[in-house]
Amino acid sequence: MATAGQDTPARLRRAFFFLATALLVPAATPPVVPPELAQIGKPGPEEAARLITQFRTSGIAGDYYLEFELRDLPRRRAETPVLRGRWWGSRNDRGALGRIEITDASGAVHRLVLQNGDGAAAWRAAGAGPARLDAGALLAPLVPGAEVTTFDVLMPFLFWPAPRIDRIVRKLGRPTYEFVFAPPPGYVAAGVDLGAVRAYFDTKFNAPLEIETLGAAGRVVRTFAVLSLQAVGRQTLPKAIDYRNEVTRDKTRLQLTAAALDLALPTAIFDPATLMQPAGAPEAGRLVRIEP
Repeated sequence: MATAGQDTPARLRRAFFFLATALLVPAATPPVVPPELAQIGKPGPEEAARLITQFRTSGIAGDYYLEFELRDLPRRRAETPVLRGRWWGSRNDRGALGRIEITDASGAVHRLVLQNGDGAAAWRAAGAGPARLDAGALLAPLVPGAEVTTFDVLMPFLFWPAPRIDRIVRKLGRPTYEFVFAPPPGYVAAGVDLGAVRAYFDTKFNAPLEIETLGAAGRVVRTFAVLSLQAVGRQTLPKAIDYRNEVTRDKTRLQLTAAALDLALPTAIFDPATLMQPAGAPEAGRLVRIEP
């Protein structure tokens, strides 16, 4: 298994972009916390925009298909059954595309299509057909009981206007730019509990080490973290990701179980109009199984 310390900057960014992500854990944590960094030389608006643009254009190369499990890890209550999901990914001229299908404990299949980029959007299969998710629905769980939300996997904040770098701080012993993304008017008008998103980008690799979702009162309400990475051919993918509710301390762990890369997926599967029908998986010979 590849580790964060062994990856190139581009591979780290591609790995991070798969399903959101936040924390690329280094090989060892320094025993003593270094002093706060001086703020001299903090990037200005133009450099901040360049760094964000670089990350927006990163992602898994080509079309791909992934299989994963969602494991409930509550702090107090009993665990719920493991859920299994599938993810198809591609890119168009607007940005990254995704289609997700998750089968819940009752056997019901939850289907979503994601379009990232300016005006990022998501659609969910509903009884009457595909329904575009509003701001409140984006912040709801992908499936009932899970701590991962559609907002987490879509990451629309990367395309919000005027992100700023507040300061340079250390995270996990590494210098990082502290980016702050303020929600656009649509989120404010919807009355959702979303004050900002704070992301810490490694100053050397421009890869986020941590991402926090803040409520309207400024309290961190949700985080997610990449626990390990997996090399599949020349591509590095997140192998395990934790999504944590910082209020209840419950979390959901996403575990990658299989991957097929360098595919030629039909564009129709990313059309919200096709959400009522299941999408096909690649032939078994293309899948690389990933051990826990």
